[in-house]
Amino acid sequence: MGQDLTGKVAAITGAASGIGLACARSLLDAGSRVVLVDRAEENLKTVCSELGSQAIPLVIDVTDPKSVAGMMPQILEKAGKLDIFHANAGSYIGGEVVEGDPDAWDRMLNLNINAAFRSVHAVLPHMVGRKSGDIILTSSIAGLVPVVWEPIYTASKHAVQAFVHTVRRQVAKHGLRVGAVAPGPVVTALISDWPKDKLDAALAAGDLMQPEEVADAVLFMLTRPRNVTIRDLVILPQSNDL
Repeated sequence: MGQDLTGKVAAITGAASGIGLACARSLLDAGSRVVLVDRAEENLKTVCSELGSQAIPLVIDVTDPKSVAGMMPQILEKAGKLDIFHANAGSYIGGEVVEGDPDAWDRMLNLNINAAFRSVHAVLPHMVGRKSGDIILTSSIAGLVPVVWEPIYTASKHAVQAFVHTVRRQVAKHGLRVGAVAPGPVVTALISDWPKDKLDAALAAGDLMQPEEVADAVLFMLTRPRNVTIRDLVILPQSNDL
């Protein structure tokens, strides 16, 4: 029998939009309370008012160590416990390295790697103490297959994969499961700068997925029986040749 998520408490970073918001909706539908973590305060207020009383907004900047230090105490204050943590917040940079901006790389790497690792570290003591919990990180197909047109982003997601594979083995003895969902291209704010004609053409060709499709994959991971861990779940558009 799979794990019932009714009454569980989940927290998701980068939850005010995109994959994070879709995952929040999915978990709410499954009967969980969800703490939506994001630095976009107004967006959080808006989406949580639409999602209902089981959606709890929490304004945190995961790139700010002091802000992250206050995340877990506030989750406990607002929800009493934490069963599921989804480190989802991230950003994207593609393009030729020779033409790149190392300062922009630093900002992306800090969010995709340092902030993700720090946020997981913040919730681990609580989960270890309870001898139960699920941790999921939003990775990417770029974390498994080097994507030539996005070398810095690819490097960041390879780091996420290494973290997942090693931390999973460290905390399994405490009853915790750690896994990564690794989607291909998804319609989110990360591609908001695409020209409309390019976006429309990609959608028509089946080259992009919707955030809800990634949320379905995450729900599958979380509802497996406790003796089963989905370490990596790759989800791609059918037309993707990676």
